[in-house]
Amino acid sequence: MSRIGKKAVAIPSGVTASIENGTLSVKGPKGTLTMGLSDHISYTVEGDEIQVKPANDTKLARSFWGMHRTLVSNLVEGVTEGFTKTLEISGVGYRAKAQGKSLKLELGFSHDVNIDVPEGLEVKTPDQTTVEISGMDKQAVGQLAAEIRQWRKPEPYKGKGIKYRGEYVFRKEGKKK
Repeated sequence: MSRIGKKAVAIPSGVTASIENGTLSVKGPKGTLTMGLSDHISYTVEGDEIQVKPANDTKLARSFWGMHRTLVSNLVEGVTEGFTKTLEISGVGYRAKAQGKSLKLELGFSHDVNIDVPEGLEVKTPDQTTVEISGMDKQAVGQLAAEIRQWRKPEPYKGKGIKYRGEYVFRKEGKKK
């Protein structure tokens, strides 16, 4: 039994959910998000909640149950509040600057790294060493943050690189004479 899957997803006021042609669409103040439905899971919209249950008693259906309930919950949270990831840049001369729909990173390469921001996401740089990514789709926000972090992962000796806010970088001691 899935402990997460048993709980119904509450639909706050101002949000509507509907199931049509194998897709679940959730509409809220920030916009509309859709998700394709699995054949192994049954979804029902009843009043102000969405119920997610396994369609049959197979191992695959039970293993999908909790994950699909979380995906539905992410849709509802995305159209009401949205998601944000914050990256911190540390290193001498490392900086970031948001320019319209692109992000310019100076990371110690011989060239600047320009990253195009996908539609539906917003990138802000409150200062030169902080990048805030926000949007409705949790997967898209996390994917862009991972692609930015990929350019310079934090290294264990000096701690230089791009890390998530709150991420702990295990530090190593350098060579000894």
